[in-house]
Amino acid sequence: QVQLVESGGGLVQAGESLRLSCAASRRLFANYHAWFRQAPGKEREREFVAAISPNGAYTDYADSVKGRFTISRDNIQRTVVYLQMDALKPEDTAIYYCASDSAWADRRIGEKYDYWGQGTQVTVSS
Repeated sequence: QVQLVESGGGLVQAGESLRLSCAASRRLFANYHAWFRQAPGKEREREFVAAISPNGAYTDYADSVKGRFTISRDNIQRTVVYLQMDALKPEDTAIYYCASDSAWADRRIGEKYDYWGQGTQVTVSS
């Protein structure tokens, strides 16, 4: 059974930090992983946040989070992916989802992903 389980969400004030974790099934260790988010009132839109290649050598970020968020992964077992979020803003409020797939070229396209977690809520107050 393939699983992605997110954790680490919560309520913080603007300017504070959070670290999200995504625990993936061992079967997905060779995939690339990404974080997407779904903001309130945008239930049909999942916005790309960041992606990381299987060995961690390549990363990609949305312009809205570049310089504030950092994606990384456990390089021993390669089954845990992190999203360090610093200098959080109220507009970062969303449900954050972890996703996994095998085609790096499509990393920013949510519809291309085969595997998704259940999501974790991040709320940033002003």
